[in-house]
Amino acid sequence: MAQRLSPHVTVMANAAQKASKRLLRDFAEVEQLQVSIKGPSDFVSQADLRAEQTLKEELTKARPGYSFLMEESGASGSDNWTWRWVVDPLDGTTNFLHGMPHWAISIALERRLPTGASELAAALIYAPATDEMFWAEKGAGAFVNERRLRVSARREMSEAVFATGIPFGAVSAPRRQAFSRTLSTLMPQVAGIRRFGAAALDLAWVAAGRFDGYWELGIKPWDIAAGMLLVREAGGYATDTGDGDPRDTAAIVAANPHLHPKLRAAVIEGMQPPGPALRPSGGTVLAGP
Repeated sequence: MAQRLSPHVTVMANAAQKASKRLLRDFAEVEQLQVSIKGPSDFVSQADLRAEQTLKEELTKARPGYSFLMEESGASGSDNWTWRWVVDPLDGTTNFLHGMPHWAISIALERRLPTGASELAAALIYAPATDEMFWAEKGAGAFVNERRLRVSARREMSEAVFATGIPFGAVSAPRRQAFSRTLSTLMPQVAGIRRFGAAALDLAWVAAGRFDGYWELGIKPWDIAAGMLLVREAGGYATDTGDGDPRDTAAIVAANPHLHPKLRAAVIEGMQPPGPALRPSGGTVLAGP
C-alpha cells in the first residue's frame, strides 16, 4: 500500500497508526473497567483526548503550517488557512466504551479555494481493531488497504441495506420526529436498516459497497468529512438534503448513484412536519407524526 500513497496520505496514515497503538491498549482495558464502581466513561474520555493529542502532534510535525478542526479541541491555527486537517480521533466512542470493535480514527484534509470555499483533498479512516485503512484522494479513487473501492451496484430499494444514526435522548424532538418519519417511509421498502454507531465507518462501508446508502441529520463535520470523499471517489454521491454542503448543513445522504435520489427523497419527506388535517366539522387539528 505504501507505494500508492501520496505524501499527504502517508502523513495521515502514519499519524493514525501511531494514535491507534495507544487506543488499542486502552480498548483492551475497557472490559475490566466496565465492572468497576467508577465506570469507564472518564477513562474513555481520556483515551479520546490522548489520541487527539497524538494526531495533532504527528500532523503538525509533518505539516507545520496547516490548521485544524478537531472534535475535542475545536478549531486551531490560522483562520486564513489554505490547508486544514479535520479530525475525529475516536469515532464510535460508545462502541469503544462497551468493548465493541467498531470504531475508527477519521482524518480529512481540506484545501481552501480562491473563491473562499473549501474542497476535500484527501481522506483516511482507520479501523484499528480490524486493521482496515480506508483512504482516498480527490481524483485518484478510493481504497481499503490495497484494494480499490466501488460503491454497490444495486438499483432496487427492496434489495438495499441502508445505515443511519438513531437519535438518542439529548437530541431535539423535531429531529427525532424527522428520523421516525423517514424510518417509517423506508422500512417497508428496503431489505434492512442498520445502526452501527460510527458515522465515519458507515460512510467507508458505503464506499466499499457493504452498505447501499447512509443518512443522518445533526451530524458534525469531523464525523463525515473523510467519509464523504471516500464515497465520492468510490463512484457514489454524498450530498445534503438541499443545495448545501453537508459539512455546513449537518445533514448527509450518501449512496450509490441508483439509490441516492430515492434515499434523499425519503429523508426530505421525513423532514417535513405533518400538515393540518381537516375535521369533518370543518375545524383543523394537527396531524400526528
